[in-house]
Amino acid sequence: MKKYTEMSKDELREEFERLDKEYKKYSYNPLNLNMARGKPSPAQLDLSMEMMDVLSSKADLKCEDGTDCRNYGILTGIPEAKELFADVMEVNPDNMIIFGNSSLNVMFDCIAHSYSHGVMGSTPWCKLPKVKWLCVVPGYDRHFAITEYFGFEMINVPMLPTGPDMDMVEKLVSEDDAIKGIWCVPKYSNPTGNSYSDETVRRFARLKPAAADFRIYWDNAYTIHHLYDHNQDHLIEILAECKRAGNPDLVYKFASTSKVSFPGSGIAMLAASHNNLADINKQMTIQTIGHDKVNQLRHVRFFKDIHGVVEHMRLHADIIRPKFEAVEEILEQELGELGIGTWTKPNGGYFISFDSLPGCAKAIVSDAKKAGVQLTKAGATFPYGKDPQDSNIRIAPTYPSEEEIRAAMKLFTLCVKRASVRKLLETAE
Repeated sequence: MKKYTEMSKDELREEFERLDKEYKKYSYNPLNLNMARGKPSPAQLDLSMEMMDVLSSKADLKCEDGTDCRNYGILTGIPEAKELFADVMEVNPDNMIIFGNSSLNVMFDCIAHSYSHGVMGSTPWCKLPKVKWLCVVPGYDRHFAITEYFGFEMINVPMLPTGPDMDMVEKLVSEDDAIKGIWCVPKYSNPTGNSYSDETVRRFARLKPAAADFRIYWDNAYTIHHLYDHNQDHLIEILAECKRAGNPDLVYKFASTSKVSFPGSGIAMLAASHNNLADINKQMTIQTIGHDKVNQLRHVRFFKDIHGVVEHMRLHADIIRPKFEAVEEILEQELGELGIGTWTKPNGGYFISFDSLPGCAKAIVSDAKKAGVQLTKAGATFPYGKDPQDSNIRIAPTYPSEEEIRAAMKLFTLCVKRASVRKLLETAE
């Protein structure tokens, strides 16, 4: 089919009439699908149900070192949980803290502590005239919500196929001591699915920030979320690379089992240098007497070791891979030759990033919602909810069934076509 961008005004009008007639059919029989968030499907949650049988009223709830998990103690996590999840995070167990159920909560706490008490003795950020933060875009809306909540000035850094624009990152952090951090989702990034190249990771580890209290917030949320057994992205381990570069304190590394076991009932973890951990522990000793050790023990006894985790994630991949492939198939079938959109084809993670013609994303999302498919709000992948091109849309395929995904994507591509033709008619001579 002829590209929309090559059509005459008359051809565009004729195409719009055809698309509009097709779209209006949904007003008589709208869909009812929600693809706004990257949630595991019920089938994925079922994979972890046997975890509920691992512990019972008759179970031995003592750790390997004899600690009674029912009682107080062990502020930073039980040893066997550290060992298991250190393998997941590819770090030494001595560099780990095991928290509660939410890594986002841990990130918020790290920023709140830095804001009120500073980082390793530095001036608390609340006493500074301005705090700035680098945000890789498109990126994760909940990250941006945290830094917006604290009133930081957020600066967009473009996401490239190899990761953030490191020329820009290096220049900004070396020249401005008001820049205190950067949000990173380094593997199967939200929403693009891109993973950082080896060079990008090494350049991060060798940053020379003007601010001594600058930290990289390395949210490795999708570290084990592969879609394929053999076609997997690999990431250099950032803590080891920072240590090698003489910057051991530069990074906080986060992960969780939210999309591995049960969201809301999983385990969050932080890996960092001993200096950073000592600084964080000062707050933790005031904040809590310890996190849920029974849940830590439950996870360890269910997964047993890293091999158990890997096999578990293969089962997740078997469920969600056909959904990703369905999205990519329909996008290619419906839009591949029209020149009105581009999209990512990730090897893992939870999202596909779609870019429409400039000025169309809000209309596409709005039209899809009216016809019964709720997508992530247009602009959500940028700080303050403002996509300067109004073009990026995050597609979250994991929760609906494959049949529902196919129905939703047929509607989505119809909305893309309709909004694109409308936009081209506005600018046609």
